[in-house]
Amino acid sequence: FARKSQLIMDTRINQPEINVGVDTGKYQLDIYIRPLGIFFSVSNDEEGIKEALCEIKKHSPQRIIIEATGRLEHAFIVACSKANLPFVVANPLQVKRFSGAIGRIAKTDPLDAQLIAHYGEAVKPKLSQLKPENISLMSDLLSRRRQLITMQTMEKNRLKIMPKALACAIKPILTAIKNQIEKVDKKLLKIIEECPEYQLKNDILQSMPGIGNIVAFSLLSDMPELGTISNKQAAALVGVAPFNRESGSYKGQRRIRGGRYQVRTVMFMAMMSAIQCNPLFKAKYEQLVAQGKPKKLAIIACVRKMIVILNSMLRDGVKWESDYAK
Repeated sequence: FARKSQLIMDTRINQPEINVGVDTGKYQLDIYIRPLGIFFSVSNDEEGIKEALCEIKKHSPQRIIIEATGRLEHAFIVACSKANLPFVVANPLQVKRFSGAIGRIAKTDPLDAQLIAHYGEAVKPKLSQLKPENISLMSDLLSRRRQLITMQTMEKNRLKIMPKALACAIKPILTAIKNQIEKVDKKLLKIIEECPEYQLKNDILQSMPGIGNIVAFSLLSDMPELGTISNKQAAALVGVAPFNRESGSYKGQRRIRGGRYQVRTVMFMAMMSAIQCNPLFKAKYEQLVAQGKPKKLAIIACVRKMIVILNSMLRDGVKWESDYAK
């Protein structure tokens, strides 16, 4: 019996790690199972995804890796989550850098799927977690809001440069966009009000002077781990953590990179407001500028301080206090 158990254990140890690479297209999914060398394609719809998962399940993969494209991969990862299959939504830039590191130049759909599987085997990225339904909906609404704001800005710019005779053709569009933005805002508020957990976090976030609805909603949706991670991790996720650039005797200027640009964008806008109304960040900004720091660098430093404080507030479950500004 002991010998049989040892044989089973040895078999499990020697069993190759199965990584599945999925290259996403609008109408098709190209799938490669490594190291078995199995390649197949299915349609990117409910029937095709079901067929793909049936085949993938047979091989008990350690991870299924699919690149983040925006929306094309959503149906597939939802299906993986429901089927309790381990999946990773990979950053396309990281996969591209991996491709350059191993000297992969040729590019076809089958080769892309093979590359993604190879990336999973070599890098072993952390498994992704599907957002709860409400968080996912909030993310979609915020995405739509950003699109509407972009359209609104474009129309406002056209109103300034086009002849006045055409204003009657632009103003109705601006009114319609404004109404849509208000509807999206109401839906976002409703989601928050229906969930006690979101409501509590929202109240804590907005207790800080300078943090409004959109910033709070963006943090809840696009950075749900806030309050459960370290302050350094929080700064890195936003993309305001400085990284060293040193090699031998060379010491370059530390720069920020990476992070979640949607969150970083709204945080920058929040800081512009906070500098005016929040004594802590106003003093910090003025101090840095007085020391000769460029204004943009001073704002980045203030954003880093802001996200660190917000992370601590959510972790400890406490609202903003005037003591922070002392």
